[in-house]
Amino acid sequence: MRTALVIGTGLIGTSAALALAGRGVTVHLRDHDPASARTAAALGAGTDTEPEGPVDLAIVAVPPAHTAAALAAAMRASAARGYLDVASVKGGPQRQLEAMGLDLTAYIGTHPMSGKERSGPLAAGADLFEGRPWVLTPTRTTDTEVLNLALELVAVCGAVPVVMDADAHDRAVALVSHTPQLVSSMVAARLEEAEESAVRLCGQGIRDVTRIAASDPRMWIEILSANPGPVADVLAGVAADLDETVRALRSLQSADEEKRRDGATGVEDVLRRGNAGRARVPGKHGTAPAAYETVVVLIGDRPGELARIFADAGRAGINVEDVRIEHATGRQAGLVQLMVEPAAAPALAAALRDRGWSLRTG
Repeated sequence: MRTALVIGTGLIGTSAALALAGRGVTVHLRDHDPASARTAAALGAGTDTEPEGPVDLAIVAVPPAHTAAALAAAMRASAARGYLDVASVKGGPQRQLEAMGLDLTAYIGTHPMSGKERSGPLAAGADLFEGRPWVLTPTRTTDTEVLNLALELVAVCGAVPVVMDADAHDRAVALVSHTPQLVSSMVAARLEEAEESAVRLCGQGIRDVTRIAASDPRMWIEILSANPGPVADVLAGVAADLDETVRALRSLQSADEEKRRDGATGVEDVLRRGNAGRARVPGKHGTAPAAYETVVVLIGDRPGELARIFADAGRAGINVEDVRIEHATGRQAGLVQLMVEPAAAPALAAALRDRGWSLRTG
């Protein structure tokens, strides 16, 4: 691939453009808002000038509601040898293109499973897709050359290609992406009118659950409007679990011992099923999640503290597999949770104590 046209210079489009430009591909940037394309160009994502002729690959990175129209316009203008989109839903745009009577041999649907709470070109980065799945949904007629162009883009972006059927993809993202967004927002909405004394008790659990609730509602309305059925199906299952759990909790309030036992059983059931589901979430490098040991360190809110911890762990020959930070409300301090292989935990704890760190039981 030597030339590309990115249509839509938001987070995803600009990030892909940055990765391509970093590999020497000549990238042309186009957006309905010229200022956005100029900003992306200023960041080094390419040029906001129009290409003189067809490019190798056109990447359509616009909201799902506009994806098919943008693809159709580019295809009718013979803008490229191959066309792909990065919309978060795949079945709808594909059916729209088919209904328009377009030749889809030069088209492939794709969806990089990566993003941020922030949007726009200023939030973009060439490393946004590193190690993340990038779904490819070829049609029955997609040309091999176009598939290869898509695979080249995925490789340049450092992502992992996953081939799926378009409708199977939409059902999958309803479960692993779209429903979590709504559930996170619903939990966060409980905080809006909460007493200040309750909000001040917020710990890492509520921060984890509500992190993605900070996402742009306008963007999510567009996404959910393009995939409402599968999301509603998943939410119906969640609602059934909620109803059962509410009944079980009410039973725990009963004076009747048998009802309390039934209530405890009902709550335990949903917790255990949650354990089983969580165990299926891929861990590091896409493998089954490992059982890491956690070493918890008290850290001051000062420049360089995190770097010191990692340097001390490195000097001890310990590889930190994962890390989390829990901030202390109202204090210039926090707790850093260092996840390591179980056999390495005692050595890491001893090394950090020797270097003056204060450890907490994790």
